Amino acid sequence: MFDRRLYQNIDWLLIVALALLCTIGLSMIYSTTGGFSSLYVVQLYSVALGVIAFLICISIDYRKLTENSHLIYLGVLALLVYVLLFGVVRGGSQRWIDLGFVNLQPSEFAKAATALVLAKLFGRFQQNYVTRTDLFIGTVLALIPILLIATQPDLGTAVALLPILFAIVFISGISMRVVGVLAMLTILTVPITWQFVLQDYQRQRIETFLDPEQDPRGAGYQQIQARITVGSGGPWGKGFRQGTQGQLRFLPVAHNDFIFSVLAEEQGFFGVFFVLALYLFVILRSFQTARLAKDRVGTYLVVGVLAGFTFQVVYNITMSAGLAPVKGLTLPLMSYGGSSMVATLVGFGLILNVRMRRFTN
Repeated sequence: MFDRRLYQNIDWLLIVALALLCTIGLSMIYSTTGGFSSLYVVQLYSVALGVIAFLICISIDYRKLTENSHLIYLGVLALLVYVLLFGVVRGGSQRWIDLGFVNLQPSEFAKAATALVLAKLFGRFQQNYVTRTDLFIGTVLALIPILLIATQPDLGTAVALLPILFAIVFISGISMRVVGVLAMLTILTVPITWQFVLQDYQRQRIETFLDPEQDPRGAGYQQIQARITVGSGGPWGKGFRQGTQGQLRFLPVAHNDFIFSVLAEEQGFFGVFFVLALYLFVILRSFQTARLAKDRVGTYLVVGVLAGFTFQVVYNITMSAGLAPVKGLTLPLMSYGGSSMVATLVGFGLILNVRMRRFTN
């Protein structure tokens, strides 16, 4: 368990940055949900649970976690199957398990489980290249949760698992020839995906992104309102709880998918710049942890967790600015969502775990 001597290796600067992002997120949720609402209280509890999960993750040596990652992975897969059979249906999606006092979304925890099992797979050998067998097994391990999550359907979270696989495979030493072949195969499968994999509403979202004015009161409404919200903030913003788009509900689910748009409206360019600087610091600091890790398993684990986090941050921000199709991806640490908050803090618990133990045997 936790060795007190590890205190000196805790990255307090990273913890402070994470705390600031959580605090800003709570303030924006407070603003968009009308004050001390039930949603705000749920988010407070989620942060508290996330902190507990964070402390548990840094208390157990990451090498023990990766050694038993297959059990964690299978446990998450079991929850994903349970969701498909008995999960709660909301908004046409079956993503949650009703625990009575809270709804659990297992797909959020699939990111950490996938990073753990792939770090174990690719980190067990010392060669500087990826074998075809390892590449095949790793792809299968990633595709199983991706397909289960996409079936819910939750294509946004499913796609967020792909950067975890790509990042770990890339730093493991995959040849550029293989990368080229995979890229070509991906391009060739785009028409098939468009025709047979994507559902009608998903194709409509992409078409609306390209031209939101074709349906300004329907499919293009969110895209248009998000752009208006971001642009209306100006350099200094309209002030806390003084925005019109978020406060008057012109922007749908402002407390969730479009929390960044509300931040831009209320705090303006300088508020956005500060938050972006915090996210950049968190990403670069975590990347430094990957470089400092004492073994390959630690490096791969950090890179996997960081890849999923970075993808979600970049996509949500570009979506909020109208630069990407609307997708149900939360902004980590800031958007409303209990499972997302806990899962994100679990991931950073693993990252700090690796940094704390970089000098241990």
